[in-house]
Amino acid sequence: MDRTVIYSIDQTDAGTEILTFLRSHGFSRHILTGMKADSNAIMLNGQRAFGRTCLHSGDILKVRISETAPSEKILPVKMNLSILYEDEDLLIINKPAGMPIHPSQGNYENTLANAVAFYFLKKGEPFVYRCINRLDRDTTGALILAKNPLSAAILSAQMRSRRIRRTYLAVVEGIPPEKGTISAPIARVNGSAIEREVNFRTGETAVTHFERLAIGDGHSLLELHLETGRTHQIRVHMKYLGYPLPGDYLYHPVYDRIGRQPLHSYQLEFTHPLTGEAMLFTAPVPEDFQRSLFSCIFPDG
Repeated sequence: MDRTVIYSIDQTDAGTEILTFLRSHGFSRHILTGMKADSNAIMLNGQRAFGRTCLHSGDILKVRISETAPSEKILPVKMNLSILYEDEDLLIINKPAGMPIHPSQGNYENTLANAVAFYFLKKGEPFVYRCINRLDRDTTGALILAKNPLSAAILSAQMRSRRIRRTYLAVVEGIPPEKGTISAPIARVNGSAIEREVNFRTGETAVTHFERLAIGDGHSLLELHLETGRTHQIRVHMKYLGYPLPGDYLYHPVYDRIGRQPLHSYQLEFTHPLTGEAMLFTAPVPEDFQRSLFSCIFPDG
């Protein structure tokens, strides 16, 4: 689906070339290159314009971004899809446990990508899968999908500059300090394709902030915020600190309380990529997180 963006030019941008203006508004080189094939991609006051055209106060700049080729290799599969929010640029999903976000070996028809492909097929809209924040297969909660190349470019830039605030909830064994910060580099375990470990020699910088919210039956409920986004970061950091997540098949396979790691992407805060509006989305805590594990912490669950 094509996306048309309209800009009203004021005195601040008067004298700026269109190409410079678009770059300052998040248009990547890839997007700008793709627009060259569309003779009407850039319209200034109703007339065709070019990258070197200068803007003037009062101008109306209309930019059309054509969708790239659809994600044809992702098979549409009908599955339940919990949508927290949708507009022209965003799709915010509440991902369930047990659902990978991308197809991979052995997971070709059971992923979030398959479910979203079916959703857009039913709507009759072209589909390109652009996932902004990653969640592990058994991690639940809020996840951002970008619906066009421009929103994807801007949101990816926000992620890189740590302007998307991600709030997680986790249940861990033991009673950690009331709050703290874990700064410990994470690396892939030798000989494993997926397992990670804290490794101060070969690891990449990883920083996690946590705060203890409640205690119950020898376990704790934590709120966590990530400065970095390493694979399995929360799971690896909490194990390293001595407070692993129960039910974690890789790092603490103890299933007497829950059959998966109790980790939930609870809130996402960011700036809308096109409107500039402050956005805040909250994903309800799943029932198994509440009922099966911590009725003492969630008495109303």
